[in-house]
Amino acid sequence: MVTMTCIVCPLGCTLSAEKDENGNVTVTGNSCPRGAKYAETELTFPVRTLTSTVKTDKGTMLPIKTSAPIPKDKVREAANALSGVVAKCPVSIGDVIVRDILGTGSDIIATRDMA
Repeated sequence: MVTMTCIVCPLGCTLSAEKDENGNVTVTGNSCPRGAKYAETELTFPVRTLTSTVKTDKGTMLPIKTSAPIPKDKVREAANALSGVVAKCPVSIGDVIVRDILGTGSDIIATRDMA
């Protein structure tokens, strides 16, 4: 049995989740279906959205994020992979800075326009 706090909405429900020998997940404590989905994902395949910054060729910092959540165990590795990235200006919101980071299927995209 794993106890966690749901972060999907402001309620912050305390969830209890358990996976049986067949891989079925049982969740209690959720006030809405989103909490059950969150707990199941956390037990079976936890993912996170990475937000960070990369340098630009103008010497400024460009805020970026993953286009889709990536496996939680790859977040630190992905952040480290961005340390040498330099984005070429001009950049528009949504521009792809790095394609398919670490083979996750998620791109690194700009979250701000920068001239």
